[in-house]
Amino acid sequence: MEGGLSGNTVVPNSNDKSTVLDVKPLRMLIPQFPDTSEGPPFVCVPPNGPFPSGFSPFFPFSGPQGSQSTPDLNQNGLISTILPIRSFRVENASPMDAAHGTHKQKSVASCSVKKKAKVDKGSKLSFTTPINFDPGISLSERDDGNRELVENVLSRFDALRRKLSQMEDAVELHSGIIKRSDLKAGNMMMSKGVRTNMKKRIGAVPGVEIGDIFFFRMELCLVGLHAQSMAGIDYIKGELEGELVALSIVSSGGYDNDAEDPDILIYSGQGGNAGRDKEASDQKLERGNLALEKSLHRGNEVRVIRGFKDAIFQASKVYVYDGLYKIQESWMEKGKSGCNTFKYKLVRIPGQTGAFATWKSILKWKEGVSSRVGIILPDLTSGAESTPVALVNEVDDEKGPACFTYLATAKYLKSFDLVQTTLGCNCHDACRPGNSNCSCIKKNGGDFPYIANGVLACRKPLIYECGPSCPCIRNCKNRVSQGGLKFHLEVFKTSDRGWGLRAWDSIRAGAFICEYAGEVFDRDKARQDDGDGEINECIFYTNRLYEPFKWNYEPELVGDASSDATEDYDIPSPLTISAKNNGNVARFMNHSCTPNVFWQPIVYEHNNGAYLHICFFAKKRIPPMTELTYDYGTPCQNETEGDNTTSGRK
Repeated sequence: MEGGLSGNTVVPNSNDKSTVLDVKPLRMLIPQFPDTSEGPPFVCVPPNGPFPSGFSPFFPFSGPQGSQSTPDLNQNGLISTILPIRSFRVENASPMDAAHGTHKQKSVASCSVKKKAKVDKGSKLSFTTPINFDPGISLSERDDGNRELVENVLSRFDALRRKLSQMEDAVELHSGIIKRSDLKAGNMMMSKGVRTNMKKRIGAVPGVEIGDIFFFRMELCLVGLHAQSMAGIDYIKGELEGELVALSIVSSGGYDNDAEDPDILIYSGQGGNAGRDKEASDQKLERGNLALEKSLHRGNEVRVIRGFKDAIFQASKVYVYDGLYKIQESWMEKGKSGCNTFKYKLVRIPGQTGAFATWKSILKWKEGVSSRVGIILPDLTSGAESTPVALVNEVDDEKGPACFTYLATAKYLKSFDLVQTTLGCNCHDACRPGNSNCSCIKKNGGDFPYIANGVLACRKPLIYECGPSCPCIRNCKNRVSQGGLKFHLEVFKTSDRGWGLRAWDSIRAGAFICEYAGEVFDRDKARQDDGDGEINECIFYTNRLYEPFKWNYEPELVGDASSDATEDYDIPSPLTISAKNNGNVARFMNHSCTPNVFWQPIVYEHNNGAYLHICFFAKKRIPPMTELTYDYGTPCQNETEGDNTTSGRK
């Protein structure tokens, strides 16, 4: 460097990022040392000193002097003077400008202002995840998953998304933040390595089964089923001459697809759609379209995910993995816009489990239940529920379970002082998240227990809902368990467990399914066998031992490492409900050691008293026609449920 150190202007110890260093460029690879006659001798010292007389450190290494030992990077004095590289950026260039080496002062300035405004709106929801966060997933497991890993990732995503949505709802009255908890949760999990099947592959994805359902596109990315969060075609460069190979497609109505046949899909290529600032145009044979064309000639398998409107929540979509297809032919035709569109005919590989075909059958049953094979009764509730419950037997000739009177909710034969009575809320319209004056929200620890679509945000020892004594409207969002059945349920004959319960609809994790309705007894009455000598198999005990499980979000992911919230139930006094003679659909739910449903105690007030109700929620996402089960628990050692300790377990 010509002139050595004497040719450089030393900048004082300052954090002024606008300061320009007068440093001469390196003009040749061979170092040039100044002659002693031309200037002071060449001095080589570490960036942090010590420096001989007449020399001082240059920015940004202008830290404390006087120590010859290696500096401790954890010392606050040094960290305060060392600045990250991004601190030296004087202007924010967009990725497009950076790629082309261009810069427009006016456009960049306006862009940065908009970006800052968005950050300000969401500043109340900023999170700090610990640097040493352990995702519990090894590097090899991130590349190649299994069933347990896939379910683990989806469960953790659900829990985090629900918590973020709850937090967004709480600031809705005070901020105009964009409510996309699914994108936020997905990005947080990806950045922390909570994902699997990152290695792209042709064909089946380890741990993902045909018929699996998803409610957000980010979930497809997290489990490696479809890596594109927006685009409908996922592809890679193949090993053969680097040509593109299609891996998966999502058909969800964004284009003019023919998706009625359960075994054949006519898929439209991507691109060419009209937008806010552009007109419709001819599609081009590039990217995903080219990958599909290459896969047609290559003959490789393509994963197909079909998306459609949620039958219960019409504003949302459900995605179902329909298995492997092969592209049979392709052509170009005029679309509805009048522009040329690529068309691809995909045919489902025979022998796979039915997925989309099941959804098509359910649509026919809803149009006319008589088309359901094995139907015994179109409505088991005889109109007691707003949504009918079918009774079906496809196994044998049994015409139904023993007779019982249908009840929609628990029936208290006498008053029990299970929960201390308190005043209802003072909301005159509807209870709203973030309302610090709502007494019902206060009783729930300051958090609104439900998010959009009536989904339970977190398990709690006890949840307080608004009751008849509250002045809020009947469809208040804090009355989820009192609205009756929302899903189309079916009581069906199982092959080896008597009668069971399942749904025709897809069920989200945290969705309310039903209450355990029946007659509420005291402990002495519950130990009796009703005088007929028969074991009461339709009975619920709150004081049994239940297998503990973690369902709520991970506090570390939202910067809440100090959270000590418990999920263990807190019921002041044991509750026993018998559904033998009077009950509802919950009496047909069977036991499982790996259940997909859990129970949650809920309290709301009526008749000047606080009454406890046992309500069931989905533990995870449940595809249609999947049996609903929960953990019956095991009796305590000092518990004698009548003369038979197996009473209450099917």
